[in-house]
Amino acid sequence: MIWRRQTTHDALNAMNEGTMMALLDIRYVALTDDSLEATMPVDHRTHQPFGLLHGGASVVLAETLGSMAGYLCTEGDQKVVGLEINANHIRAVRSGRVRGVCKAIHTGRRSQVWQIEIFDEEGRLCCTSRLTTAVI
Repeated sequence: MIWRRQTTHDALNAMNEGTMMALLDIRYVALTDDSLEATMPVDHRTHQPFGLLHGGASVVLAETLGSMAGYLCTEGDQKVVGLEINANHIRAVRSGRVRGVCKAIHTGRRSQVWQIEIFDEEGRLCCTSRLTTAVI
């Protein structure tokens, strides 16, 4: 297991209250030994003007997952902040919920690198993202 903090996905969801994650209805749904998963609706809150999932909304989901996963790999008063994120949008999504799966590429003392893949309800890859974080 890579996590240094004990939690549940229900406790993580409670942390989202009053944040952008709550506004977009991002919900943590699974916490395994080496991954963190969350879902996000594809609806009026996350659409771009042409009725498709906005690429920026995918990046919000990716950074949400990577930042929280990073935090879970720290101890005490340590926090994690994003340094760089990139995303490749592979498939358009019009409706439903997308699911992001976050896994560590590197979890160092001062920096971390996270791979986040976002899938549609049929399990097709829609976006792949990489987030680099700093531990402060």
